[in-house]
Amino acid sequence: MTHAKRLKLFRICLLGLLFASSTAVRADYEAGVNAAFNGDFKTAFQEFQRAAEDGLDLAQYNLGILYFTGQGVTRDYAEAYRWTLAAAEQGHVAAQFNVGSLYYEGQGVKRDYAKAVEWFASAGKSGHAEAAFELARMYSEGDHVKRDRVQAHAWASMALANEHPDAEAMRNRLERRMKTAQLSEARRLFALWQIE
Repeated sequence: MTHAKRLKLFRICLLGLLFASSTAVRADYEAGVNAAFNGDFKTAFQEFQRAAEDGLDLAQYNLGILYFTGQGVTRDYAEAYRWTLAAAEQGHVAAQFNVGSLYYEGQGVKRDYAKAVEWFASAGKSGHAEAAFELARMYSEGDHVKRDRVQAHAWASMALANEHPDAEAMRNRLERRMKTAQLSEARRLFALWQIE
């Protein structure tokens, strides 16, 4: 994945569903969403910050986005990492992908490809198509991981199952270069992930 594409994917995901424990946290987050939709990122930042400090993963995720993009606040990759990690640790799947991207790029945190793979895998197994596709690409190309067509195929299958537009073509390319035993192993691995 190119750096530009990774940055594009690291965007605000303003979700309509909100499960928060307090009315005040919900109000802060909703005010932030409304402000962001109106292009008032300074107010969005303030509202997301309040809700993020109260532990709301959606607000933490969006606050990380604002720090990453510099919308409503001075760009600060370390703070982007901090808030995105907080959301990721609570299970926010898009945040998990973004943490993986931050580790991969070394933005806001020391570059660590092994941790990038861990976070991409967590997001990919939770249904994040781009995370699964990124792992398929990395294993297919030997990009900071040992080249492994079995892993690449299994991740391409995961990306395809989650409707990544390029996953089928990648999987087909891989299959042309794999032995029958490798294909069987890749399919078993993908099946195992489906029941975990």
